Amino acid sequence: MAKEAVKKIKLQIPAGKATPAPPVGTVLGPAGINLQDFCTKYNDATREKMGDILPVEISIYEDRSFDFVIKTPPTAFLLKKYAKIQKGSTKGSKEIVATITDAQLTEIAEIKLPDLNAYTVDEAKKIVAGTAKNMGIAIEGQE
Repeated sequence: MAKEAVKKIKLQIPAGKATPAPPVGTVLGPAGINLQDFCTKYNDATREKMGDILPVEISIYEDRSFDFVIKTPPTAFLLKKYAKIQKGSTKGSKEIVATITDAQLTEIAEIKLPDLNAYTVDEAKKIVAGTAKNMGIAIEGQE
């Protein structure tokens, strides 16, 4: 018989840098799981993506055991990383703060494809391009 999840918790934690201190400790502490065990497993699983912020979905079971699924980094985080900016435009699409190439857009779309509601890279590119436009990031060769 499969264990039934009592609680699901979603967090965004920098890869390889989870510690029992807040915010991880304050969210997971009341759930009753072993914080040090979670941090060790998460850090080992994300070591090669150091520096990225990764969403993680933690399933907690009745016996206080847990497992987690690591998602792809948020689209906005990837766009800022590739455009080499600290934050997006405060005026949305009315103010262009950076430009990325079509190749960079394709690369981001390929990274995000497993977590997006899209079946092909071209569909994923349209979703990522919409996020980029709203952040004030232009794509070379597009209006």
